[in-house]
Amino acid sequence: MTDPRHAMATERGRFYSDPAGGRDLISVTTVIGSGVAKPALVTWGAGLVADYVIADPIVTARRARSEPAELRRDLVAQPNRHRDRAANLGSRIHQRAAAIVLGTPYPDDPEVEPYAQQLAKFFRRWRIDFDRDVEAVETTVLNRRHGYAGTGDLWVWLPTGRFGRWQLWLIDYKTSAKRPATQVYPEQALQLAAYRHAEVALLPDDSEVPAPRPHRTAVLNLRQRSYALVELPSGRRVFRAFLGALETTTYLHGAPAEYPVVMPPSVMSRLIRRAA
Repeated sequence: MTDPRHAMATERGRFYSDPAGGRDLISVTTVIGSGVAKPALVTWGAGLVADYVIADPIVTARRARSEPAELRRDLVAQPNRHRDRAANLGSRIHQRAAAIVLGTPYPDDPEVEPYAQQLAKFFRRWRIDFDRDVEAVETTVLNRRHGYAGTGDLWVWLPTGRFGRWQLWLIDYKTSAKRPATQVYPEQALQLAAYRHAEVALLPDDSEVPAPRPHRTAVLNLRQRSYALVELPSGRRVFRAFLGALETTTYLHGAPAEYPVVMPPSVMSRLIRRAA
């Protein structure tokens, strides 16, 4: 994920300002993060804490006796620290990917380079000509009707149709240090469906054009030593599922933190008499 021009970080997640002056639009990734349950994250977080303890059990035991409060804070912080590091690496990989397609310079980054090499391998094997085949890269798309926006990674033409017919693909890069390249998360299809059903795309000067209409959608899983292009569905059914998550997110963001307390009639009567 990169930092798109109109994206804004808020305490409720990312939003996009509308260059046409309309209401702020909620980010697709914020919808996925808030409106879709991710039970696997509990196990993932517990595993990070366990790894932290196992890495140096003697020091951990010593800290448990001498500074238990500080140790607890460190243990609780492990999932967020790891998530932030992974997010930072993912952003840099996305920036490097855009630089490859656009032919722009990018500073040396040894941590990013293995992923960039896998992306370059993907482009070589598919014989992609950036000038001829790339329709759009790192492009923000809007759906004002439903109130969301997001930034897609790559729209590219590939010869995947019948008899080698060219088809437009919407591809989203996904990175991981450990997860196999062939594995995906179900909610990734919702993200692709949201981009696929956007209404308009923003050009660099903030003018608008109709959003690209891809024939097919996929995630390109980039790993340090491998990659995999995995096609995911993004049709009407998946889009309706995304809209359900959008509705859930909108409700949660607007729900008050407190509601009226309902008391028994006897208590209410006493309060009324006392007030009188």
